[in-house]
Amino acid sequence: VQLQASGGGLVQTGGSLTLSCAASGFTFDDYAIGWFRQAPGKRREIFSCISSTDGSTFYIDSVEGRFTVSSDNAKPTVYLQMNNLKPEDTAVYYCAARSWGGLSCPMTSNYDYWGQGTLVTVSS
Repeated sequence: VQLQASGGGLVQTGGSLTLSCAASGFTFDDYAIGWFRQAPGKRREIFSCISSTDGSTFYIDSVEGRFTVSSDNAKPTVYLQMNNLKPEDTAVYYCAARSWGGLSCPMTSNYDYWGQGTLVTVSS
C-alpha cells in the first residue's frame, strides 16, 4: 500500500493549488482518505477527509469553503483543490488512508498508510 502526494509549490495569497494523492497497492473501496498538514513549529493536524463509502467529506472551519476534496476511485486518486490560499495555509501537506466502511469519514489522526509530504508555501 502506497500513497503518493504531489502538487505542492509556491503560490501568492489568494491563489490556488490542486494536490493529488495517488494510491497504489489498494483500491479506495471501504477506505477513508484524510488530508493533514503540518505548519512550521506546529503539530500535524487533520483538516479534511473523504469516505469512499458514501463520498462524504468533512472540513475544519479554517478551510471550509476554500478547500474541496474529491475522489476518482477508478484511478484511484484523491484531489484537494485549494482556493483563496492564505499565508497561514503554508505547511507540508500529507494524505493518509485507513480502512473505513462507515459513513462520515473519521477526523482523527488514526490513519494507517501515509504518503510523503508535499510543501505548500503561500507568500504574502
